[in-house]
Amino acid sequence: MKTLVMNKESGVDRATVDCAGTVRSVHRYCGYCRHCTGIRVGRRTIPNPHGRAADEIRRGTAPDENLMQAAMMFNTYVRDGTAIECDDDEGEGYSPRYGA
Repeated sequence: MKTLVMNKESGVDRATVDCAGTVRSVHRYCGYCRHCTGIRVGRRTIPNPHGRAADEIRRGTAPDENLMQAAMMFNTYVRDGTAIECDDDEGEGYSPRYGA
């Protein structure tokens, strides 16, 4: 498990991390990556909402709209957070959680 510190630009709603040697947008990649386990907000680590939503949909216990709600919650946590918790110890980089 590693911690990727978010680089936020002041005045702009943009956050990036250094992912396997590549600068990636947190909003565009991290939430949808299977390696993202959570967001560090203060001293707490909040689990990635996409993981729970995807599990519930696979089991058939939640509607598809939960993915949109998970994305909105992830963006809120990123706004308040300082780092991304990542379990990519091999340095593989971005790996899609959905599809491919």
